Amino acid sequence: MKLQSLFALLIIGLSCGTVSAQVNLKDLRVKPDSVISENKQENISLKNIRPVVPKLELQVDYWKHWTSFGVNINQAAFNGDWKGGGVGSTAVGLIANHKSDYTRDNFNFVTEIDLRYGKIKNNKQIAKKNNDRIFWDNKLSYKLSAKWALYTSLTFESQFDAGYKYKQVDGKDTIDYIENAFMAPAYITESLGFEYKPSASYSIRFGTGTARQTLILDNRIKPLTVEQYSQKYPDRAPIDKDQVRYGVEGGKTVQNDLAFQITGNMDKNFTDKLNVKARYNLFANYKKVTDPSHRLDVTVTAKVSRAINVNLNGILVYDTDVISKVQLSESLALGLVYRLPR
Repeated sequence: MKLQSLFALLIIGLSCGTVSAQVNLKDLRVKPDSVISENKQENISLKNIRPVVPKLELQVDYWKHWTSFGVNINQAAFNGDWKGGGVGSTAVGLIANHKSDYTRDNFNFVTEIDLRYGKIKNNKQIAKKNNDRIFWDNKLSYKLSAKWALYTSLTFESQFDAGYKYKQVDGKDTIDYIENAFMAPAYITESLGFEYKPSASYSIRFGTGTARQTLILDNRIKPLTVEQYSQKYPDRAPIDKDQVRYGVEGGKTVQNDLAFQITGNMDKNFTDKLNVKARYNLFANYKKVTDPSHRLDVTVTAKVSRAINVNLNGILVYDTDVISKVQLSESLALGLVYRLPR
């Protein structure tokens, strides 16, 4: 009984203490309209600050450029006592290629230059060229869809040096006659049509409206009329009809043709050391559309090291304006190549 009374008194004491504490805390509360700080509040003014942003002057470069040039050298020599057969020779070839690509939105412009020149000199023979080409292609296109585009192009083709036909006279090489020279012939081709490009490595152009000018600006190769031939060569037997060379009629230096053209391009890296580049061109003159001319150029490049390549080049030409037979050319060379960008 005493324990219960003691417990009751303890509870009553705690309750009284709590009520007293609440009364004291109530007196310490701050009224809503009271001012705690003695300092008067000052008006705060906000000022707009414009930070200085430095000009980075960043520009987007829509151009891409690739350049390569190289030299191929082959040499063989034998002394007078060599019985294994063979002919001493020296061959030098120069190659230069440049490509620029401009792409912005749906517009694309590509210009490509391919220059090749080489000569070979066999012992006791005249030095002869074994490679000679000037090729410059320019194409402007507007993309119509993911794979199709409308394009226009301008292409120039010729050679650097004169090419001769040779014959043997008393066991020695002698020039028989000249076959071609710089700007004789030269081809300028303008084309308009559609391009199909399924990937960056392949493309094919359909030139529904194509014009080509064939130029012969060297008088040694210029075709002659019957009268011009008799005046130039009075000691030779006369000809019975005007000459025609590379499709250019006698007495003319320029021949204009309208045609349908197909141009296929491939430039693909099959591995990091093997590249195949090919270009096929079909030119069908509307005057003789059933007898088009064909040209196929293929270059296989195998990289031996960063600066040494092995090049296999092949050319196939069929053009009845030149000769009614298939012309073939092949060359294999090991040479130094320098590329930009590295």
